[in-house]
Amino acid sequence: MAHPRSSAAADDGRTRDRVSALLMEHGPQTATELAGRLGISPAAVRRHLDSLVAAGRLEERMTREAHRGRGRPARRFHLTDAGRATFPHAYDDLALTALRYVAASGGPDAVRAVAEQQLAGLEARASSAVRQAVDGRGGEPADRAQALAAALTAEGYAATASAISSGGQLCQHHCPVAHVAAEFPQLCEAETAVIGRLVGTHVQRLATIAHGDGICTTHIPGPLQSGSPRRGNRSAPERPVPREPAAPERARTSTSTTPTNDRERTPA
Repeated sequence: MAHPRSSAAADDGRTRDRVSALLMEHGPQTATELAGRLGISPAAVRRHLDSLVAAGRLEERMTREAHRGRGRPARRFHLTDAGRATFPHAYDDLALTALRYVAASGGPDAVRAVAEQQLAGLEARASSAVRQAVDGRGGEPADRAQALAAALTAEGYAATASAISSGGQLCQHHCPVAHVAAEFPQLCEAETAVIGRLVGTHVQRLATIAHGDGICTTHIPGPLQSGSPRRGNRSAPERPVPREPAAPERARTSTSTTPTNDRERTPA
């Protein structure tokens, strides 16, 4: 059995979707006009309108029509860009069609040029945000990654940055072009290059939403610690060569064949 509170919330959601649909279909309207089309009271529709305005999906404006009489001017409700974005759209299909044409005409390099051009504005905005965040402090790549995560979140990427033992990780929990990047990896490659330039070091992409992973993860290596030994290029120390054991001294033997006589000789 459904919980009464969750059922009421679902009903409110459906009513607000109907309000948005009526504004999309018929243009800006007053609360009274919407109430008549929905078949509910003006007071009830105003509650939904207030919620949609607070969510940024609608905005309220004074009517531009000449007002007659002594009453207050009528207020009309308009859909915002955020409100229009909740309706189905074919932006991905349009982008895929355009990039397929570019790829057929100019090859992979032409697609890469389009990706770099598309990210140029994002890089400029994020670069300014990172520079302001670390201004006067220099900032290691991990610190710059924290500022970059905030800048990317403002762009709709829902990004976070975390520190690990070997450096840091920049995670993007949303990708606005995931469906397009699944067919054209040049978009991910161009974005990785932008991240590397913004954090000031070489980075490595570990996972992407476009390839089926849950999060886009980029590894940011940490700085080398001073005095720490480098591995990989150091040869092993030479081991001392053990001495061979000395040969046992052989018994000395006489090489003379002349017999000796220990007796004294008698003079002739």
